This record gives sequence, structure tokens and C-alpha cells, in this order.
Amino acid sequence: MSDSKNNPEFKTQQERVYHQLREAILRGKFKPGNSVTLRGIAAMLDVSLMPVRDSLRRLTTERALQLLDNRRIAVPEMSPEKLEEIYQARTALECLAATRALPFIDDKAIAELEELNNRHNLAISCGDVENYIYINFQFHRKIYSYGQPQALMPLIESLWLQIAPFMQSIFAQIKEADALSQGNDQHRQALDAIKAKDAKLLEQVIRADILDGAIGLQQAKGWPLSGHTSLLNA
Repeated sequence: MSDSKNNPEFKTQQERVYHQLREAILRGKFKPGNSVTLRGIAAMLDVSLMPVRDSLRRLTTERALQLLDNRRIAVPEMSPEKLEEIYQARTALECLAATRALPFIDDKAIAELEELNNRHNLAISCGDVENYIYINFQFHRKIYSYGQPQALMPLIESLWLQIAPFMQSIFAQIKEADALSQGNDQHRQALDAIKAKDAKLLEQVIRADILDGAIGLQQAKGWPLSGHTSLLNA
């Protein structure tokens, strides 16, 4: 995470630390069931406690992390009901963001998305779990960014922060099923829909991609899958 340490886009140390912690969560560096101390995070980022404390306060407000009674920091627990709510919210917001962005995605943008998808597929084939998780979010973020969303992205990213720590368990499902070789690459289908300027198809693919993630996590947790059938007709 040191690449952003001297990034001029961050006007304050607190802003930089907040960004670094967000990126760490989206990369799956905070594991469910594990807890860390404020001092441990401060040492990892080579900063004082003050910006860490302020950043963690923001992230707990976003429900990405929680402060335990022993003053350690942990990922909030996931439940079947919470997972259902997160993925239904993702479906509604991300389908809207994708269809709003579609008219503004030109050939240059498609080339950028192709490159991200290639990197995502490479991460899967190499067993690179961290980049598998992070580039997946990058791909979605890139699509939505072409619509220049102002209200949607903070809401979407808040949901990503809540689900990212649990996505590592989905990776084993993809590797075991060899989903790419079976042609079940939702990102490729999204690119095809974008090239065809087919808003309805793009919305269906985004919904299916989110549903696949929900089912993968449910399978990893041993939770029933039936609760997600409502997402198919959302």
C-alpha cells in the first residue's frame, strides 16, 4: 500500500490513510475472524495513531470494519440475511450505474475494460487471490465511472467494502469449477453487451455476475441458496 504514500492527490495524511485502508479491505487483506490493533495498523502504514483512529472511525461508520470491546478492529460478521440484503442492494445500484454509463463507453474505454478483464483472468489462472478480488472491483468501477456517477459510487463502494473480506472463499469455487474454460466469464459477456450497446443485456449480465458471487459465498458458507432467487427477477 506504500504506492499511495506520497500521492499528491491526498491533501492530508488522514485522507491518505483512509484510502490505504479502503484499498486493503477491497484487496481482501482484512480476514474475517481476525482482529488487529490500532497500533498494529499505524505501524503497518508508518503513521501516528491519530490518522488511523480517524480513518477507522469513518470505516466503522461505513460498516466496513467494527471496533471490538477490547479495542481491536475486525471485519463485521456476515449472516445469510445480511448477504441477501447486500446483494439485492448491489443489483439495484450497479445495474443502474452500468446502464447510465453505457452511452459514454467508446472504443478507448472498451480497450481499457478489455485490459482489466485480461488481468482478472490472469489472476484467476495464477491463483492470485488478492488481485482476483481487487481487479474484479476495478472492472466494475471502471464501467460505472464512464457515467460519472456522483451519488451512486459512494453507495456501491460502501457495499463492496462490506463484502470484499469474504470474497476469498469464492475464489476456490471458481478454480474448482474451472469457470473460465466453460465460457462462464460474466465480464466477457458484459463486454459483449457494451460493444453491442445493449442496455438490457448489460443489466442482465451485471445482475448475473452479482448473483454468481452471492451463490459462491453461500456455497462456501454452507448456507441455503434459495433466498437469492429474487435477484433473478430484480
